[in-house]
Formats: sequence, structure tokens, C-alpha cells
Amino acid sequence: MPIAILDPYSGISGDMTLGALLHLGLDPDWLRALPATLGLDGVTVRIQDVRRAGIACKKVDFDIPPQPHGRHIKEIRRLVAAAGVVPPEVQEKADRAFTAIANAEAEIHGTTPEKVHLHEVGAVDAILDVVGSVWGFAMLGVEQVYCGTLSVGDGFVEAAHGTLPVPAPATLKLLEGLPVRSGPEGAGELVTPTGAALVKVLSAGTPPREYVPIRSGFGAGTKDPAGRANALRIVLAEPVQADRSGAVQGLVMLAADIDDLSGEYVAAAGEALRSAGALDVVMLPTIMKKGRPGLRIEVLAEPGRADELQRALFAQTSTLGVRRWTVERHALDRSTARVEVLGQAVSVKVTILPDGTRRAKPEFEDVYRVAQSTGRTARDIFMLASAAAEEHL
Repeated sequence: MPIAILDPYSGISGDMTLGALLHLGLDPDWLRALPATLGLDGVTVRIQDVRRAGIACKKVDFDIPPQPHGRHIKEIRRLVAAAGVVPPEVQEKADRAFTAIANAEAEIHGTTPEKVHLHEVGAVDAILDVVGSVWGFAMLGVEQVYCGTLSVGDGFVEAAHGTLPVPAPATLKLLEGLPVRSGPEGAGELVTPTGAALVKVLSAGTPPREYVPIRSGFGAGTKDPAGRANALRIVLAEPVQADRSGAVQGLVMLAADIDDLSGEYVAAAGEALRSAGALDVVMLPTIMKKGRPGLRIEVLAEPGRADELQRALFAQTSTLGVRRWTVERHALDRSTARVEVLGQAVSVKVTILPDGTRRAKPEFEDVYRVAQSTGRTARDIFMLASAAAEEHL
């Protein structure tokens, strides 16, 4: 499965992302039908072949009839869900993008996400940008998205609330935890809130050091400045694995020390963090100041979910501070197989070790289910499933 590498040397926006995806091979007729798919009547899609600093690019624009009002986050969720054909994983990531912008706007304006009137995000073009981009990556079979350093531009931008510095406050809030650089000089705004939200939700971190390019595509920005290719480049690639030790992911580790939370609430906090999207939650006994016994909660997160999980740590525990740092996770290649035990299916996780050998482990939930339905012990079912998995390998 290919990976995608975003190269935002001239920033990123939703329409630039869609243009680059089209240049990579996304079906233009699918994109033209997307407004009707989402129930956005009267909206048409214009796709043009343009050049930016001599580079052939795709340019995407939406022609939208006048809208009576902006939209709140609940309205957007209802609109996407009502379509009935948007894949669940696309709905989930799109919702995270809209939620991220609502949270950023709420924090900047001192209100709640539910009360934010989404001028930028609630606009029809932004709904199409987010859903179209997330869905587009899925349709191209992209397994993981990475993003290089974002050029944010400079100067000032005119917004609904007046003249704002670049990057705009809500955009800067969305970019927290991501590598950025200012400029180039005189560029103006290069990263839009929609573009920043897409990076926050989709990116698994900085690009791998080595990869094999398959093809690349360019999505044009609206401006065409002299001497600079105002476009987003997306590279489809295959990851390089020199030693079979698996993919390397750039992740974020969050840690909080607690000495005044009872055991049952610690367990509840762990479940809440996992439900919020933590890749892993580990709890370690520790000794805190004045010799008091305490507990350290460590949360492993994708960069795009770090802020959300940090808020969950503050909400679900009594901690007064959260430490965070970037880490690399070397993950072994793995897949899922199914074997039959006493006439019932059991899922087995298959892991490829660095030397190329494989090991298999039956999933406990399936083992327990079969044990309950057959009257055998879980240990018996585990042994039978393990033997079946060895035959499968």
C-alpha cells in the first residue's frame, strides 16, 4: 500500500490538496459528483489545467450559490452523515478536522465549539475540501500520510473579524505541534484553517528518511506570483524497509504524574483516553515529591490527536500539568488472519520479525467467545487456535 507525502513548500489549502489528488489520478467525475453526493444542490465543480512557475498543475474551484448562513459543527455532522454513502473512516476523520477547527476558533474567541459560527469551515467549499480530500486519499489507496515543514507565509490577512497577522490565530492554534517556517517574504497567507486541519488529522508525522517515489501531483493555489510555484506537491511512494524492522512513525508522547486520584477513576481515565484515540496508554507507579507514592500515565498519540488527548488528560484526571515530546516508534509489519477452531472463526495477529520469521497470536476476544460458546477453557481454545495459525503460516 502506498504512502503519501505532503510537500507544503508553498503552504496548503483544501482546494490545493484536491488539485494534487486529481493530478495523482483521482477520478475528476467523482469530484464533480461530490456536491450532489453530499446533498449540496446547485454547487458545481470547475477543474482546470494551469501552470505555476512553469509546472503543470490541477486547479479546483467550487461555484456556490449564495448561502443563507454559516454552519455549526452539529449541522456539518448531520449533513455528512445524511449522505449515507460516505465511508465510516472518512466520516470519522472529516469530523475530527471540523472539530479541530471549531475547537481552535472557540479557544481564540473565548467561547465553546458548539457556539462557534463557522465562517470558514461552515462554508460549502470547506465541507467539500475536507470530505473530498479525506475521501480522495482513501480512494487512491493511501495507507499513511506524512507532511514536511509547512511554509506559512507572512504579513496580514483580511478575515471576518478584521485584519489579522499571518498565520491567522485559529490557523496557528491548529498548527501547534507541527513543524512550520515563516515566509517566503511577501507571500501573504499560505496555510488556510482547512489546510492546517487536514494536516493535523491526516499526518502521521514527518516524512520517512527513505522512500521510493511512484508518482507526484501538483495542486495549484489561487495566486500566481512571479518566480514561485504556488502549489502543493503530493508524492505517492512506497516506504523503504532495509532490515524488515517495520515502519518508523513520528509520534507524540504525553505524560502526567498523579498522586490524588483513586484507582477506579484512574482505570476510567485510561479507558477514556483509549476511546479518544490514544495508540497506547501505560500506567506506571512512581514516587513523587515528599516521598508520596503516585502514578504516571503515559499516552502515545498520533501528532494530529495530541492536543485532543492532552485535553482529555486534563479533563479525566486531577493532574495540573502534562509533559509532551516527540518520539519515534519502530513498528513491526503485521497483518490479520482468520483460522477455524471447533467450527468457529478466530482472528489471529501475524507479526513479521526482523529476521523474516513470523509469529502468530490469537485475539483474546475471539478466544473467549469460542470458549464461552463451546464450554471449553480459554486456554484450550488458545492452544487450538495457535496450532491452526502455525499451519496457516
